[in-house]
Amino acid sequence: MPGVLKAPLVVEFPFTRSLGPVQSAFLTGLRERVVLGVRASDGRVLVPPVEYDPVTAEEIRDLVEVAPTGTVTTWAWNHAPRRGQPLTTPFAWALVRLDGADTALLHALDAPGPDAVHTGMRVRVRWAEERTGAITDIACFEPYDGDPAQPAGATGQFDTPVTGIVAAARLDYTYSPGRAQTAYINALGGRRTVGERCPSCRKVYVPPRGACPTCGIATDEQVEVGPRGTVTTFCIVNIKAKNLDIEVPYVYAHIALDGAGLALHGRIGGIPYDEVRMGLRVEPVWTDGARYPDHYRPTGEPDADYDTYKELL
Repeated sequence: MPGVLKAPLVVEFPFTRSLGPVQSAFLTGLRERVVLGVRASDGRVLVPPVEYDPVTAEEIRDLVEVAPTGTVTTWAWNHAPRRGQPLTTPFAWALVRLDGADTALLHALDAPGPDAVHTGMRVRVRWAEERTGAITDIACFEPYDGDPAQPAGATGQFDTPVTGIVAAARLDYTYSPGRAQTAYINALGGRRTVGERCPSCRKVYVPPRGACPTCGIATDEQVEVGPRGTVTTFCIVNIKAKNLDIEVPYVYAHIALDGAGLALHGRIGGIPYDEVRMGLRVEPVWTDGARYPDHYRPTGEPDADYDTYKELL
């Protein structure tokens, strides 16, 4: 679609979680080059282990060591590894049933090519040189033609167990705002705010979505709104956000721009936070080179009557 904006975006954050006794033993075991499963009520050994029985839903803690050798039950070839995956060269994602286990563990299988991988092939764990108590302590699986390995006799009791993990969550994607929001963003570059009017209900939506959310009808009639507006509702922010150079407390509000049929978000400045109120009339404040208002400030006009914005709360 010509003229439509797009940009690469990344959503990334560390995910911190504590571990129960079973997961703690499993990850601590990997640090010590031991693979632990758990025995369920039906006698099966589950690897990776779970903390509640899949049949009875009862808590289970009967840890069982299994061997670091096993059999591929199914696999898929990954010809183009992505950032953060176990190997940087092409490899197979494989489900491996370790000797002594009744379920399969998903991990990478290092092989020279897809022709070298088959269901039923024997493999063994390749341990990471540095281990911290994470699934990455298994660097990958590798082909193996020796005898099944024997468990070392681990009981799941360790002097310094792993009690929590931090996993990096990241999503890389390309975002396109579409025709309607591209026009909205381009107008902001000229310090104008435009919405689109529904041909049926005649409401003007800002930011526009290309269709009326009430009537489901496509919109294409552009309407300039604002720049002034009315605070419909607001909240006081008392927790400082990382990488955001705004001192707390500050006010974040829904602002109904004049002529708009939908309120948008904006920060309120130029007034003590405890003097912000519903009905306050505000106008945008721009900074040099900005593509959107930095914040909204009071205009000095009398407050708007509640009946003029009650439908926009």
